[in-house]
Amino acid sequence: MKACMMTDLEGVAGVVSFDEQTYPTGKYYDRAKALLTGEVNAAVDGLLDAGIEDILVVDGHGPGGIVFESMHARAGLLHGRPLPPRNDLNALVGDSDLCLMIGQHAMAGTPDGNLNHTQSSQSVDSYTLNGKPIGEIAQFALRMGALGVPMVFLSGDHAACREADTLLPGITTVAVKRGVSRGAAISMSAEQARTAIRDGVAKAVRRHGAEPIQPLHWPPPYELVKRFFHTHHADLAATAPDVEKLDSQTVRIRGDTILDVIYR
Repeated sequence: MKACMMTDLEGVAGVVSFDEQTYPTGKYYDRAKALLTGEVNAAVDGLLDAGIEDILVVDGHGPGGIVFESMHARAGLLHGRPLPPRNDLNALVGDSDLCLMIGQHAMAGTPDGNLNHTQSSQSVDSYTLNGKPIGEIAQFALRMGALGVPMVFLSGDHAACREADTLLPGITTVAVKRGVSRGAAISMSAEQARTAIRDGVAKAVRRHGAEPIQPLHWPPPYELVKRFFHTHHADLAATAPDVEKLDSQTVRIRGDTILDVIYR
């Protein structure tokens, strides 16, 4: 069996600041990357414990969130930007038997979501798909679902886990911190978080084997509405021929397949 693991940096235990930890200019950026790498390696151990040996880790943090030299020896790492074209990327991840997310945060606007945002903490106010607010959890689960791959596990802050539980009944989640504001959280120790993730991933894979989770699918057609903080971001988005500008900060993209719209 093959597993695809999507990672992010803002949902890791001990990571609570955009400016100091998740932006490349932050003074603790390298330490934050080391914390994420430790959680990723714990998840790899959990997959191995459950009998999965073909593991692809996708570094989902824009400027990079993994310390390559410290990566688990039993996993491959897809990293760097720009990522491959859509069809090539789909081919790389679409033959997985299951997928999971490590270090995930809640969608933009979640009151108790530590470091909550959707795609860009500096430009995007919200994403709405077919009238429903979505964040990066739904984006990934729907993309993988369109490829026939179910999402079985997520770790991150408590709000991200709640979001995943609502979106994907039957998913296993591990909360490694609880947000008390967008810029503060109560975190587990790094050691405790890694143990919980390893155990949770192994449990998720075995649970999925006994009671399979179905790939996430919402019926077409699709209408994605993106609202930006600033007008110039909407102006830039609207230069694409299939993007309709709704007002000075909002654009709309329509499509017949989820892969046409979900990561726009």
